Amino acid sequence: MKKGAILDLTITDYAFGGKGIARVETEEGAKVFFVDHTFPGQKVKAQILKKRKRYCECRLLEVLENSPEEVDIPYQRISGGPYVSLPVDLQIQYKREAVMGLFKKIGQIEAPEDLFDEFIQSPDHWHYRNKMEYSFSSIGHDIETDEEFDGFALGFKRRGTWWKVENLDKSSGLFDESFEDQLHLIRQWCKDTGLPAWHPPKKTGFFRHIVLRKSFAQDKLLVHLVTSSENISQFNPQAFAQMLLDIHGDRIAGIQHTVNDNVADRAKIENGRTTLLYGEDLIIEALLGLKFEISMESFFQTNPKCAEKLYSKVIDYTLEDNPVDGHVVMDLFCGTGTIGQILASRTNDTQIIGVDIVPEAIENAERNAQLNGISDVKFFASDVGKFLLEYPEYTGKISTIVLDPPRGGIAPKTLRKVMRLGAKRIVYVSCNPATQARDLTDLKEWGYELKKFSLVDQFPHTAHVESVVLLEKS
Repeated sequence: MKKGAILDLTITDYAFGGKGIARVETEEGAKVFFVDHTFPGQKVKAQILKKRKRYCECRLLEVLENSPEEVDIPYQRISGGPYVSLPVDLQIQYKREAVMGLFKKIGQIEAPEDLFDEFIQSPDHWHYRNKMEYSFSSIGHDIETDEEFDGFALGFKRRGTWWKVENLDKSSGLFDESFEDQLHLIRQWCKDTGLPAWHPPKKTGFFRHIVLRKSFAQDKLLVHLVTSSENISQFNPQAFAQMLLDIHGDRIAGIQHTVNDNVADRAKIENGRTTLLYGEDLIIEALLGLKFEISMESFFQTNPKCAEKLYSKVIDYTLEDNPVDGHVVMDLFCGTGTIGQILASRTNDTQIIGVDIVPEAIENAERNAQLNGISDVKFFASDVGKFLLEYPEYTGKISTIVLDPPRGGIAPKTLRKVMRLGAKRIVYVSCNPATQARDLTDLKEWGYELKKFSLVDQFPHTAHVESVVLLEKS
């Protein structure tokens, strides 16, 4: 039972965040083992990473025996998608039970089931993503043989590694099916140039990443190739663009090429020099009757069809028995302003204030508001915690707050400043119910009572689930 020890375990329960639970009687007493990327019914080989008195955290090494609940799928299995073979109804059951446990244990809510509103499923369980990143590597991993090989790989990184890539030979079921089914043709074309794939340990090579954006409204794709500058004179970018057009035709909205020599193995577009090889550098997506421009750098909900359901629930919680006409509604961590614009389109004489610290997101929000002819919303590029110091004219005038923070939740100091605004109602959207549950305890101390909450499955076949809670000041 030492750190680094390798054990065979049977998974019997599921914890939030995609961790399977195994229980073993040891000489030290009953011990719990948490194993990432596993679920009940599996028998696995796992390695102890952290050892505590009553539990151990483990890394999955190998699935020795599948769960009897698993089913066959018509797509290529990838190591980064460990739940694709688990029926959706079981995925939903595990996610719901895990969040109930978080709200009860961390959020100190005695009976969260009594406050539960609904579980909102994704309209599509397959091919729902509008963004995907594929990596090149000269170190591949063969999924069938579970062996590493030297060569030219293009696909997804092997789970738990940053240097190995699994070739994607057909659709994974997560992104655009036609594009993924043809990805092997792009890989072969790139390999035939004679230029090498990136070698992560050595930090050398030419081909690094291909990043995709998809508009469901237009059925169009933005393609972004990221390379280094090593032997770039031997690369013909126009030939690359023509190859994509030959395969995908008028579905290609635009093709960009970024030269990035930063050794960090991430597809950071802003770290390099970008050239537009073909078409446009943005696409248009539609949500609830509004249009939104999306560039490669834009933040936008990854599952737009499910985002419509998520935002509809947020608007319902904001407006339910809560006349906001003539009042100020504040949309904090607003990103590109999607919620604020939808809310503005559903209200009259209501001033919507959107605040986000990222200037590029605010610029994007302002362009989209202009595109949709929405004037009752103002966007500010400001730190949420400092907003009222910079704009004191809004002190005491905010009736309702919509919160949509990043995965890390809200910093305690910022949360206190939010609560000091004294809004009657808070609608808190979270992509990480664990941090949300933590914040609920602080909100309760300031007099905010949890009225109800819903869960939204934006990412089927993953451990992620979003939570929308309605709080009112008692």
